[in-house]
Amino acid sequence: MHQRILQIVLCLLAVVACKDNAKETEQQQIAEPLQEQPLLEKLAGAHGYDNWKDISEIRFTFNIDRGDQHSERSWIWNVKNNRVSLMMEGDTLTYLRSEVDSTLMGADARFINDKYWLLAPYQWVWDQKSFEYTMESKQPAPISGDSLEKLTVVYTGPGGYTPGDAYDFYLDKDSLVREWVFRRGNQEEPSMITTWEGYDDYNGLKISSMHTNAEGSFKLYFTGIQVN
Repeated sequence: MHQRILQIVLCLLAVVACKDNAKETEQQQIAEPLQEQPLLEKLAGAHGYDNWKDISEIRFTFNIDRGDQHSERSWIWNVKNNRVSLMMEGDTLTYLRSEVDSTLMGADARFINDKYWLLAPYQWVWDQKSFEYTMESKQPAPISGDSLEKLTVVYTGPGGYTPGDAYDFYLDKDSLVREWVFRRGNQEEPSMITTWEGYDDYNGLKISSMHTNAEGSFKLYFTGIQVN
């Protein structure tokens, strides 16, 4: 009889201990909330950056229409080994970005420029050690006049082809870029202002394929986008 009572008492103590442990764990979770995703990664994620790890190759043609003049160049970027192929005016140039020398700097500068137009939101993650940024809410977009969030990025670190440049990105409620301003050398006056339009999904990457100025006299756009 005494042994039976002892077993019941021990069981009750075990239940109380389990409840206490559960309560303590719950209190720890309340006191230590999950760390919020860093802002730049969150904004890049709105453009599909979380799927970048699965991408092996990107193909695209970079086009510019200015008045009645048209220019274009096509790229194949093997992401895994960072091998780039440039196709322009009937010629093809292939090189590894890890082996760029003085003879390849012109081609690589074009690649950096064209890739930035294509994947600027991803550069917020890739380049974040090379720039400073600020975030402002309810700022008037320069073309539409819509009240949008404004992310300003100023490149301060060494390296790159145009250090010191600044970009103002205007983001909608879904954190997608809708307009941007390029300011060479972080000057106050804009060097270029365009829209970000024509978003589509390419294997999880949200890419804007059309950029125009306010007058419509300048168009920069992408064709033949393939994401593997």
